[in-house]
Amino acid sequence: MYHKISDFLEDWKYESGATMKILDSLTDKSLGQKVSKEGRTLGYLAWHLAVTIGEMADKAGLKVKAPAEDSDSPASASKIKEEYKMAFKSLESEVKAKWKDGMLNDEINMYGEPWRRGMVLDSLIRHQIHHRGQMTVLMRQAGLKVPGVYGPSREEWKQLGMPEMK
Repeated sequence: MYHKISDFLEDWKYESGATMKILDSLTDKSLGQKVSKEGRTLGYLAWHLAVTIGEMADKAGLKVKAPAEDSDSPASASKIKEEYKMAFKSLESEVKAKWKDGMLNDEINMYGEPWRRGMVLDSLIRHQIHHRGQMTVLMRQAGLKVPGVYGPSREEWKQLGMPEMK
C-alpha cells in the first residue's frame, strides 16, 4: 500500500512504461491468441488493462480519460496502445491533482468493501503486473518476441551475447 503519492507515481511511470513495451510488441494478428478455447485472448487482456484504469479510478472518485468499461476490444494493436497510453497518463494527472499523501489512508468504497486509497493505487500496479505475465505467455505462443521488463528477456539475453539461460 502506498503512503506517498510520489512513490506511486515513480512506480506507475515504470510499470506503465513496462506495459507499453509489451503493447509495442503486439500485432493485430496476435490479438486473437488464446491458451485454450475458453481462455481470454491476448487482445482482450491488453484492452482489459486500458479499461481497468478508468474503471478502478472511477470507483475511487477520479475522472480518468479511458475506454468505457463495457467497450469491445479493438482489432487494432495500435488502437489498444493509444487508448492505454491516454488512460495511464490521465490517471497520473488525476492522482497528482486530486489526491495528497494524507488522503492515502482514507477508506473509500471499492467493490462493496472498504479500501484505503493507497491500496487502490497498489492494486492498479499489481493488476498490470499480473496481466502482463499472462500476456507474455500468449505472446510466446503467438511467436512474438517478449521484451524484458525486470531484466532481459530470452531474446534480449542472446542479443547481449550472453549464453542462453537454462
